Amino acid sequence: MSSPIDNLKPIIPELLGEAAFVYVAKANELVKKGYNVISFGVGQPDIPTFPHIIEAGKKALEDRFTGYTETAGIYELREAISEYLNSRYSANVKPSEVIVTPGAKGAIFLAIASYISQGDEVIVPEPSFPAYPEITKFLGGKPVFVPLKWMGAEKGFSLNVDEIESAITKRTKMIILNNPHNPTGALFPEREVSKIYELAKENKLIVLADEIYDNFIYDGLNFRGILTQSDWRDYVLYVNGFSKTFSMTGWRLGYLVVKEDLSQKLTRFAVNIYSCPTSFAQKAAIEAIKGSWAPVKEMISLFQKRRDLMAGLLSKIPGFEVWPSKGAFYMFPNISKFLEQARLSTEAFVEYLINNYQVITLPGGVFPDKAGSKYIRLSFASSFQAIEDGIKRIDNAVNALLK
Repeated sequence: MSSPIDNLKPIIPELLGEAAFVYVAKANELVKKGYNVISFGVGQPDIPTFPHIIEAGKKALEDRFTGYTETAGIYELREAISEYLNSRYSANVKPSEVIVTPGAKGAIFLAIASYISQGDEVIVPEPSFPAYPEITKFLGGKPVFVPLKWMGAEKGFSLNVDEIESAITKRTKMIILNNPHNPTGALFPEREVSKIYELAKENKLIVLADEIYDNFIYDGLNFRGILTQSDWRDYVLYVNGFSKTFSMTGWRLGYLVVKEDLSQKLTRFAVNIYSCPTSFAQKAAIEAIKGSWAPVKEMISLFQKRRDLMAGLLSKIPGFEVWPSKGAFYMFPNISKFLEQARLSTEAFVEYLINNYQVITLPGGVFPDKAGSKYIRLSFASSFQAIEDGIKRIDNAVNALLK
């Protein structure tokens, strides 16, 4: 006989969660058993938060800055964020249009929950970061998946603009645009982003633009953020944060940018969810965004070299098609030829790597919906040695399975 506390909303058991954290737990269990685990799973820089940021956080604690703050975040941080966005994108963002949140996921939830109701449709280019469709489903909405185009190892991934247009119905309310893209590492060019933006305007839709990886750009390419659109206030909910750029994943600070009158309303919603962002972490974030960016630039230069190493080694593995990503810090090789030869699913291969070679990768199918099912995701936010040793293990595993 079940108790009332067992009667969850039916949607809760159906939510997928985020596989990266599941595999973190698996890696930790193997480490406890004494195994030498190499993890390419979790999406965070391996470099600790930069010292000057830590010192600012420590000073805030020493100054006893440990109480509640404004729900939208302290003014100094919102001002620093707006100045950064305006300097980079000439977006004319006001501090009053910035809402600081507990992580970028907090911003994503706040944005989707403020607009999506029962039966509303959200177009999600896939493979995707799981939070977008899962939050949509939780709210009674329907994620409508549109696969990215895979154009081979020479060109990688692009937005499927025609299919996105075809997916728009009377129920469509929002289009997700994650750029640079997790999990594929794609950097969508300005012409593709502009087409999506024009579709949104024509159909009076919202664009949820998640640009959390906007500083991880490689090969000297340029990134034109969506806030460069002169009328962004009428169509854009903008998400970014401190976790990736400043290696502050555990500090849990993101932000949402919306036009001023909406900011006030969404802030009233936010106070009912989490009261306010962490006080002392906000002081550290001010130092992050206003202090020296030299460590950020050094990290991104380092990551490009790691990307080159990983791409070169993966491309030598039988049955792997490898496109060197242009943004974020993920590699998303197409392994369909290998899987066919080995008669394996992606999930079975990933489990085989964990159990027999102690290498953590993520099966592409955990990035909803189905378009990633013949891929695996690897983070190159790992040391050169880890990349060399880990890819060698994967190569050994593949050759063993093919024999």
